[in-house]
Amino acid sequence: MQIEIRGAERLSFRERQAVVLKETGHGTEAIAARLRIAPATVGTLLSRAKAKGYQVVIVISGDPLSLFDGEDEADDTPQPEAE
Repeated sequence: MQIEIRGAERLSFRERQAVVLKETGHGTEAIAARLRIAPATVGTLLSRAKAKGYQVVIVISGDPLSLFDGEDEADDTPQPEAE
């Protein structure tokens, strides 16, 4: 699984750093510690990034959640009855 940040070119370097950390599950305090900035600054960076309209897209290859194992529910082909 990968994440793709669309509109990242509109973000500053620091905004991109904050967004990537946020979207990979880090909280404000952890982002602040990692970037060596105040938590309020993290909030400002994320707010500015949001205003610039980035989008996060999750790219999943294959079927890692096993969602499509088994029978296809959309398949209307009659199945033989078990005896």
